[in-house]
Amino acid sequence: MCLGMLAEVTAVTGPDTAEVRLGDGGVRAVSLLTLEDQVAPGDWLVVHAGFALSRISAEQAREAARIRGR
Repeated sequence: MCLGMLAEVTAVTGPDTAEVRLGDGGVRAVSLLTLEDQVAPGDWLVVHAGFALSRISAEQAREAARIRGR
């Protein structure tokens, strides 16, 4: 089973792309093509295989990180 990674948007780099910081501190470019929601720096995403799967609240991101032990 694959789990998405939690990522914080650091910059929107194009109409369908963003730069995100992952929980391990790494920075990656991700595609926003699968999202209907607009994103902005500071938003939290669930990312898998280079695609943003969903936007989540900061509270949901904290809870998910707590459950995952991070």
